[in-house]
Formats: sequence, structure tokens, C-alpha cells
Amino acid sequence: MSWILLATAGQFLNAVVAILDKYIVSDERLLPRPFVYAFYSCLVTGFWIVIFFLGWIPGLADLGMPTLENVQSPSIQVVGMSFLAAYTFFMALVSMYDALRRSDTSTVMPIIGAVAALSTFGMSYLFLGTSLSQNFIWGVLLLTIGTALTAQNLPKRDVVLHVLHAGIFFALHYITMKGLFEETSFDDGFFWSRVGFVLFALSLLLVPVYLEKIKEHTVTATPRTGVIVLLTKILAGVAAFLLLKATDWGDVAVVQALEALRFIFILMISFLFAKLLPEAATDRELRPREIVQRILYIAVISIGFFILFT
Repeated sequence: MSWILLATAGQFLNAVVAILDKYIVSDERLLPRPFVYAFYSCLVTGFWIVIFFLGWIPGLADLGMPTLENVQSPSIQVVGMSFLAAYTFFMALVSMYDALRRSDTSTVMPIIGAVAALSTFGMSYLFLGTSLSQNFIWGVLLLTIGTALTAQNLPKRDVVLHVLHAGIFFALHYITMKGLFEETSFDDGFFWSRVGFVLFALSLLLVPVYLEKIKEHTVTATPRTGVIVLLTKILAGVAAFLLLKATDWGDVAVVQALEALRFIFILMISFLFAKLLPEAATDRELRPREIVQRILYIAVISIGFFILFT
């Protein structure tokens, strides 16, 4: 199951991205508006279309690197699904960034992951006709429960809706991408979905209110902001490619259930590099009791991970 390794690597990069995202949306000197940050996230993600040129390097195409030779003229279904993928991703990002700005990473991300995993599991059954063995189902449930339990505490009322909205729309995004890959091919679907990301982001500039908001926060941003955002989105782009490739090769519900790994990585990074990370990127200091609880919850996640693949 090579797609499991891809999903694991993607979740590790997503853990790094989550910490950087928390720093960006929490620091008023950077990009405090979730909408503006989501706009640039979609725009930069769309430019990952350049990965197709790597397919010309001998040997990489055999390893699954997409190539332009496999891209065809899109049908109306492909166009529609590409724009739907962009829309659902953008909406999920806006809610996630808003939740991150208002609450801790270790509170927000586990719940978003749990909601996304459960939603993806249900939607894949309803829309994709996916059927899983009993072991897979128990594994997904344990991973989801473990992910939900790892949250420090329930978010405040003004954060709950953002968290639920983000989880559902991330699920819709990955279900749409899985359907797009089944409608055509991975190379074709990935290419046109990236085009959809760019066109969707640029279409926001046609709305005067959005244009003014984006211009205002772009002008006040510093070169340092641009470097941090670009680095974060490059890592996010690599993670997205790995997860989408895993989604294409494997099961979309299981890939989403592996969100649990992202939180484990977030805990590890925060613990090992707490003194090196900016204050805005880290959560409050944990008490011994909370650390013990986290260990127990991670044990639930680990058991789910073991059952999932046995």
C-alpha cells in the first residue's frame, strides 16, 4: 500500500503547514484576514500546475509524476467538478483560518479532521458507492474518535460553526477530487482542477468588495510576509499532491481518516521545537494531566491505525 506512505508524508507536511498557518493568521503584522489568506492559498495552489513539467524528466513518469501528454480537452463535467473542487477548498480554508485565529491549533485541527473523516466516509458511501471491510470500518471509526478526543477542549461557540463548516467542506473537496479522478484520469483531473483554482481565485477580484479587501491587505504586507506565505503554500502544495495521489490510488475515506496522523505530528513538532517556534504558532503550555490524556488519545489513534491495515 504505497498510497499509505504518500498519505503519511502528506499529513506530516500538513502538520508543519498548520503550525505556520496558525502563525500567519494570528500575527496582525502578517495576513490577519482569513479571506485574503485563503485567496492567496488558492492562487498559489493553482500554480502547482508546473509539476507537470517534471514529468519530462526520464523515470519520473513511471513513478506516478503527472505528464502533459495525459491531459485532454475537458468535458463539461470535468470543468464543473474542477470549479466545485476550488470552491469547496476555498470555503474550507476561510473557515479553518478563522477558527485558527480564534483558537489553538490543537483544539481546532483535531475536530476539523474528525468532522472531515466522518463526512468523507459517509459521502464516499453515498456518492461513490465505496464499500469497506469490517476492519477498515472499525479502523476509520477509532481514528476518528481518537482524533476528536485529542482536542484540548471544546471550542467556543463562535468557533464551533467555523470548525464544522471547514470539516464538511474539506470532505466535499476530497470527494469531488476523487470523483474527478474517476471521471477522467489523475493527470487530467489534477491539471484542470489547478486551472480551476486559479480561475476561481481570479474571479473573486471581479467583486469590488473582495477586490478592495485583497488590495488593502496586500499593500500593507511586508516582503517577509510574502516569503513566509510562499514557503507555507509550497509545503501545502506538496502535501496536497501527495494526498491527492493517495486519494487516487487508495480509498478517499481512509486517506481522510489519516488526519489523525497530522495531529500526532503537530504535537511532536510543538513539543520538540517549542522554544524555536514563534509564540503565535504554538498553543498554551499543557499541564501534566493534559499530557497524560493526550497520550491515551494517541493510543486510541494508534490502535485504529493498526486495525485499519490488518
